[in-house]
Amino acid sequence: MPILDPAQRHIHDAALRLFAKSGGDRITVRDLALEAGVARGTIYNHVRSIDTLFEEIADQLVGEMHERLRQTFDTTGDPVQRMAICTRLLLRRTHDEPDWGRFICRFGQTPTLLKEIWFGQTQKDLIAGVESGRYCISKEQLTTAMAMVIGSVLGACMLVLEGYRGWREAGTEVAELILRALGISATEAQELSNMELPDLWGVSDVTNNRNSYQQN
Repeated sequence: MPILDPAQRHIHDAALRLFAKSGGDRITVRDLALEAGVARGTIYNHVRSIDTLFEEIADQLVGEMHERLRQTFDTTGDPVQRMAICTRLLLRRTHDEPDWGRFICRFGQTPTLLKEIWFGQTQKDLIAGVESGRYCISKEQLTTAMAMVIGSVLGACMLVLEGYRGWREAGTEVAELILRALGISATEAQELSNMELPDLWGVSDVTNNRNSYQQN
């Protein structure tokens, strides 16, 4: 995953907001410059191609989130516990970074993001839960189970973005319901969904990167 300098991060954040607002995968240099509050020349100096910017942001977003989750789960061996933690962390990030959450809600079921952000570690943990006997579903039901998980998480993200539920309540509830649907007992599902939530790795680094550009 390429490391973005503060200027690139600022421009990518502006582009993410535009994509989330418009729902499309194309924006203009003029619109991006206005959203970022910079000159067009700055855009040309820091963006390789405006035509491939959506794919670059999607790749960066997926890679960044995967790395954060990987570091966060470094000492968590139970795939069921990871499922509960991941679900709640996604809801918390949606609350903390609404533009990120809107981007995920708009594009989370498109081929670009669907294959990478959902059918990565989440799918591996789901398979591990089935193979270990923790989940009471068959291997033939894995694809449908993934669709259920994706739809549930994205729906909960929308509840948070629209202010219908707080991220804590939505995260705990959807994590518990997902685990129960996969065959975890009500007692264990509730326990795992209410465990102390670890901090998402790397949040302070990204925040400091953004702030350093804004202060300059």
